[in-house]
Amino acid sequence: MLVSAILDGKGHHVESVAPSDKVSSVVKLLAERKIGVVLVMTKQQIDGIFSERDIVRVIAERGAAALDEDVGAVMTRKVVTCSPSDTVGWIMERMTNGKFRHLPVLDNGRVVGLISIGDVVKSRVSEYETEQEALRDYIATA
Repeated sequence: MLVSAILDGKGHHVESVAPSDKVSSVVKLLAERKIGVVLVMTKQQIDGIFSERDIVRVIAERGAAALDEDVGAVMTRKVVTCSPSDTVGWIMERMTNGKFRHLPVLDNGRVVGLISIGDVVKSRVSEYETEQEALRDYIATA
């Protein structure tokens, strides 16, 4: 299965914030939307990614005062991305080896979606269920 198939099923919407947005407002956005990550972007370009893990890290390092800082100062700057033509197996390996749970999807340098480890697991389970059903049908008709 390809990343494009996951995006076609879940949608292409991606939440993003500006580097100048305060950490406190981004935390509120994450809570309201019930999401774990936002892209930090300037003019359609990814500057970084800000996740629940970044919140925990920065508060542990700097205390509650970190909530008043710009998200651009505390975001993860090294962002690993994938493309719509990448396979689910490949991105699963990247996420596991890199120990991260979200991958922005870029097509010709433009953000077209965001894949989470939950999306990957859901697609793999669906593949296995389809395979099992096909095997049961095959055995039943043999």
